[in-house]
Amino acid sequence: MATPLYMDVHIHQAITDALRRRGVDVLTAIEDDADQLPDDALLARATALGRVLFTHDIRFQALAEDWQRLGRSFSGLLFGHQLHGTIGQYVKDLELVAQASEPSEWTDIVERLPF
Repeated sequence: MATPLYMDVHIHQAITDALRRRGVDVLTAIEDDADQLPDDALLARATALGRVLFTHDIRFQALAEDWQRLGRSFSGLLFGHQLHGTIGQYVKDLELVAQASEPSEWTDIVERLPF
């Protein structure tokens, strides 16, 4: 089973579109009517849906690390700083995550992109 992804509100639409063209299961916070949720509620929403959250927002990394310390489980977080990767790099890395891993492999994991 492939790993489904959940895109934070600030992720460039070109990333989502390219992933979908490659057959990756992607849902955006905007499509989910969750674009106004605070960070903790958005991470909880992605977790409830069984999706790994991709974001450019460094605050999510701190939030997920707090959840790790507290023993609060989440479905996984991928963080990619806007200035440290291109759209193409993020598409390639996210496709790899989605196609070559299982959702359970990402439980409570925080990973920085690009690889």
